[in-house]
Amino acid sequence: MELNTKDIKSVLKRGDFEYPVMESFYTIQGEGKYQGHAAYFIRLGGCDVGCHWCDVKESWPVDTHPSKSVDTLLNEALAFPGRLVVITGGEPLMHDLGPLTAAFQAAGFRTHIETSGVCETFTGTWDWICFSPKKFKEPNPAILPFVHELKVVIFHPSDVAWAQEWASKINSNAHLYMQPEWSKQASMNPLIVEFVKANPIWQISVQTHKFLQIP
Repeated sequence: MELNTKDIKSVLKRGDFEYPVMESFYTIQGEGKYQGHAAYFIRLGGCDVGCHWCDVKESWPVDTHPSKSVDTLLNEALAFPGRLVVITGGEPLMHDLGPLTAAFQAAGFRTHIETSGVCETFTGTWDWICFSPKKFKEPNPAILPFVHELKVVIFHPSDVAWAQEWASKINSNAHLYMQPEWSKQASMNPLIVEFVKANPIWQISVQTHKFLQIP
């Protein structure tokens, strides 16, 4: 999707579109297909999935984070040379992401999202959708045809079979990743390695940003 300068100004006039932002930062994408790419992350507040192993539980409340306008978020991101923005959370689809993605795409950014897919509505215009389903809340099946990347966090051996169930529901062109939960790597890594060796349509995603000790 391409928008001109007039379109950008039109989007930014919608001053009522503000988002609760837990944090935003320029870093290296540490996971999945775009691992190793420079990216600007916007972590929105709000999530009701409740993963007990979540490493950003402070993102769960929707009303404890400062609000930022589309204009502010775009200008902050434009201060850096990378033109890939990742909208994450929390659960970012709790918010209407149409104005946000329109502005970023008009400014030349690729728009990526990381979502559990649990929300009733699916907003925004996306170049890349990373779908990470969770056992704690059933995803909305409406997202399944649009998934570019399936990333399943492996916390327990039973998660491997559960991941395979989701692979059968999404489009056949999606990339498939299993990612060990950070605190369970010692026990889950050997299991995942053997599974991927036997099922090479899958790949392993590792949280490389944690090894690099960057956000």
